[in-house]
Amino acid sequence: MLPERISFTAALLRERLAATKVPKDPTNVIMPPGSEHWPAFMREQLMQTLKPAGVLIPVIERPDGLSVLLTQRSAELKRHAGQVSFPGGRMEEADRDIVQTALRETHEEVGIPPDSIAVIGYLQPMLTVTGYAVTAVIGLIAAAVPLDLDRTEVEYAFEVPLPFLLDKRNQRASEREFQGRRIPTVEFRHGDQHIWGATAHMLVELRKILLK
Repeated sequence: MLPERISFTAALLRERLAATKVPKDPTNVIMPPGSEHWPAFMREQLMQTLKPAGVLIPVIERPDGLSVLLTQRSAELKRHAGQVSFPGGRMEEADRDIVQTALRETHEEVGIPPDSIAVIGYLQPMLTVTGYAVTAVIGLIAAAVPLDLDRTEVEYAFEVPLPFLLDKRNQRASEREFQGRRIPTVEFRHGDQHIWGATAHMLVELRKILLK
């Protein structure tokens, strides 16, 4: 249940995210929840090798409410294979800023053109256990915009209702093994879909802003 039975509309999302800014330095990261339990050597090593990346949190405007688009990554990828994620990827030299990175990667992965995305907010860059500094860009997308998946990167795409993700009762504590160590994380389960790791942490950070 959302506090005070808030009904989130596109207009309310814009209002709650209006104060967020695109980061000047896409490698100036916040630590994800649970990172205080990471081994010190691991945190130090990751901070020395940060690679900036941008993802889009696509919010779809459906007649029955807002939903969030996610992707199931291809099992053939070298990194993060088979995981649920937002469309996005590593920043390239030609990218003007991290927002262009997120929009370019979204177009490449799921076929949504940049001019169909209304950027309405940003999360602070977040450190991942694989050494990326990931900036999440929040964008509104009309329901009529079709998808065109790049099957070499994306196995399929799916949507989760925004109210489900904003309800803290749907968040669970979990652990993942990384380099022989158990790393605390959070997860959401919606039907057969399992959202965890950095993607789940970004949704938690988005919820903090929207429900503040």
